[in-house]
Amino acid sequence: MAKSNPLWGAPRVHGELLKLGIDISERTVSRWMPRRTKPPSQTWRAFLDNHVDELVSIDFFTVPTATFRVVFVLIVLAHDRRRIVHFNVTEHPTTEWTSQQMMEAFCDGELLRFLIRDCDAVYGLTLRDRVAAMDIEEVVIVPHSPRQNPYAESVIGTLRMECLGHVLVVGEAHLRWIVGRYVRYYQETRTHLALEKDAPVPRSVQPPEKGRVVAISEVGGLRHRFERRAV
Repeated sequence: MAKSNPLWGAPRVHGELLKLGIDISERTVSRWMPRRTKPPSQTWRAFLDNHVDELVSIDFFTVPTATFRVVFVLIVLAHDRRRIVHFNVTEHPTTEWTSQQMMEAFCDGELLRFLIRDCDAVYGLTLRDRVAAMDIEEVVIVPHSPRQNPYAESVIGTLRMECLGHVLVVGEAHLRWIVGRYVRYYQETRTHLALEKDAPVPRSVQPPEKGRVVAISEVGGLRHRFERRAV
């Protein structure tokens, strides 16, 4: 009963047991309750679900190069359809550079209400002022709690697993080209369980009469898109 309702405490569980004709003391129920740490939890999940159309997440991750340099990749992700709104790479991330990326990400006037980010120092005063001027409210996750930014973390994990884990990056320009190719594949081709097995940019269903199925190479041959083509 406690596992099925993680927000219930001993008094609530005790009350339900009494209604089921199980005569037991609340103290005994409390003693047998599973010990668990609280949040992130359902309350945070409810926030993500309730505001999915108004949320965007940002996050950095690093990629080592063949010349033993480290390049940073910034991902800006809209939650509504798991769309990668913007990305860019740099060897020297600064607050000013990150602020400029936010301007480029939302230059088309897309209306968003919340920005989820971590507490990294790169999100400094310049960025906060820029976001406030765009009438977007920042939601800063708890330190060392990446699961509070799950969609961005999921996209980064997918990018590593399906793309960057299979290539040797030469430098910043090369990485930008690779990520750009994968982002296009991710947006237009890759299906998502959360989108009822559709892509962020919706794909139309191609009936058999459209022709035979052909494989189209994407991301330099790492991935493929399947379409029907007339003979």
